Amino acid sequence: MNANLYDDLIPNPGAEQFVDLLSRPGLRIERIVSSGQTSAPGFWYDQPQAEWVLLLQGEASIRFEDESAPRLLRAGDFLDIVAHRRHRVESTAADTLWLAVHYDQRES
Repeated sequence: MNANLYDDLIPNPGAEQFVDLLSRPGLRIERIVSSGQTSAPGFWYDQPQAEWVLLLQGEASIRFEDESAPRLLRAGDFLDIVAHRRHRVESTAADTLWLAVHYDQRES
């Protein structure tokens, strides 16, 4: 089956769009379309899996609880977020497209 990451992009100022592209035990790849969304005040993600995110278009800022300032991401920037590292989305542009890879983090 052929598919295209850029098909069916529907920016929605009211809600982000999450589409699972691939799901296997210990691995999930999703496309996220953001249109100005942010994390709710006081909310922090604390995920049991690690997450690698790539910003494909637009801009966003991510803040980690253990850092004083948010990190600005532009197209091409990526982050590897270890499991349980508390973070939040401070801002997204109206045309932000992410690729997120959620994976089981193994101890080395």
